[in-house]
Parts: sequence; structure tokens; C-alpha cells
Amino acid sequence: QLQASGGGLVQAWGSLRLSCTASGFTSDYHVIGWFRQAPGKEREGVSLLSSSSGSTYYTDSVKGRFTISRDNAKSTVYLQMNSLKPEDTAVYFCAAGPGSILLSLRARWTVANYRYWGQGTQVTVSS
Repeated sequence: QLQASGGGLVQAWGSLRLSCTASGFTSDYHVIGWFRQAPGKEREGVSLLSSSSGSTYYTDSVKGRFTISRDNAKSTVYLQMNSLKPEDTAVYFCAAGPGSILLSLRARWTVANYRYWGQGTQVTVSS
């Protein structure tokens, strides 16, 4: 299972840290991704991390502002979000996918490739 937390209401240029606690997966599902979905929009990938290698990936719109990290002892992946903008407002989800998706640029960002999903956490950024 995956459990996401840490969302909330913040002013523009503020910060939030999301947490995703994972349990019950085989070692194959070591890619943890943060996705978001704004009202009326498709779910999109924000940042990914391989719990196996530590490799991280970011979508262009969050590079330099968001940082993904892990604490293996706590089975938790974090998303530190700084310099938040109103356009970052969305429900944020964490998900787990197999390591094979990292071999393809397209595959790693494809929602359907992630088998396990946590409940969403709302992030609202006011202007």
C-alpha cells in the first residue's frame, strides 16, 4: 500500500513537503512517482525516484523547485516543494511502478505503467 500525506494550503512562493509511505511491494516495484491532477486536467508525472539506485527525475515545470528524496529505513519518499506557484495546485498522488519503466523516457511518465496508487493529498497554492 501507499499512503500520501502533507498537502495543504500555502501562499505563492511558499513550501510544502509531501510524504509517501510504501509497504508490501516486491523489490521489482522500486520506482516511486509523484503525480498530480488539477481540475479538468489529466494526471501528470511530477517527479520519480528509484528506491533501488537513488536516481531521480523531474518534469521540466518543477525542476529547480521540487526535490524528491527517500528514507529507506522509514520506507518513505518525500517531495519537497519550494517556490510554489498557483499552477501547482492539484491533488498529488504517489504511485509505485516496476524498474523496467525507467528504460524509456515515455514509459516512466506514463500513468498506466504504475500499478499501485495511494490516495491523493490536496495541494492548494493561493496567489
